[in-house]
Amino acid sequence: LLSFHLSSVSLTCFFQPLHLPNPGLRYEDLLNEDEKEVKEALALADPEVQTARTRRLKRAIDLSYKRKSLQDYAPDMDLELFKKEIYVDIEKIRARDQEFAQLNAHNKQ
Repeated sequence: LLSFHLSSVSLTCFFQPLHLPNPGLRYEDLLNEDEKEVKEALALADPEVQTARTRRLKRAIDLSYKRKSLQDYAPDMDLELFKKEIYVDIEKIRARDQEFAQLNAHNKQ
């Protein structure tokens, strides 16, 4: 629990809304791929969405290593921080899982 708290504190301190454009990330890029719903949504997403996400993450790692901002290399690039490509699918998967759990609740009694 402590390690989870410390990691969430460090992520929230680093990825404030002002810092997301620096490496060129979107909010959806920060979702944990190990969560079941996120993993399934990424598997169902178009290959272009997966490739774009991977490229943004790699670019962010590279820019972080170089201690540079994306604006240094592409000042006119339009960053869509709040664009939702997989979040709608994640919500549908969560609703499906919730419905499945409610329908099978009688099996646990």
